[in-house]
Amino acid sequence: METWEAIRTLRAVRRYQDRPIPADDLELIVDAGRRAPSSMNLQRWAFVVSTDRATLGVLGSLGPYTRHVRRAAAAIALLTPEGRDEEERGSIAFDLGQCMQNMLLAAWDRGIGGSHACPADPYLARELLGYPEGWRCDYLLALGYPARRPSREGRRKPLEEVLHRERW
Repeated sequence: METWEAIRTLRAVRRYQDRPIPADDLELIVDAGRRAPSSMNLQRWAFVVSTDRATLGVLGSLGPYTRHVRRAAAAIALLTPEGRDEEERGSIAFDLGQCMQNMLLAAWDRGIGGSHACPADPYLARELLGYPEGWRCDYLLALGYPARRPSREGRRKPLEEVLHRERW
């Protein structure tokens, strides 16, 4: 898939086929995230990939916006250091956005859809995934083959409505 085609057709996918994702594809998706730009190249992230149905079930119960994780073929927990202050936490969050977008595009290129989820219970997430103190899990990326192919045309504002040249 060409890059522009992937960007143009990418959609959030929360309904999945009951079909596993090959380990090689999951590794490539994580590698795409690892290769994202990061502030001062600090690469303040680590990843836990889960494919176990029981683990996905618990991850899908960590908050009101995580339910779709239960039906996913896999979930990637994006882990970051907690950050010392507001500025550092903002920088880490910006980097994570680029990381997740890389993962979503790499997945989409392979016919795999996904959507982020925000666990509301960080203590249970740490207990379940085993990451160390001083790290946090603010985002999960649920992945799976779409139950149906989303429409090619999303509901985006027209370019003319959001593009301004030189000045607003």
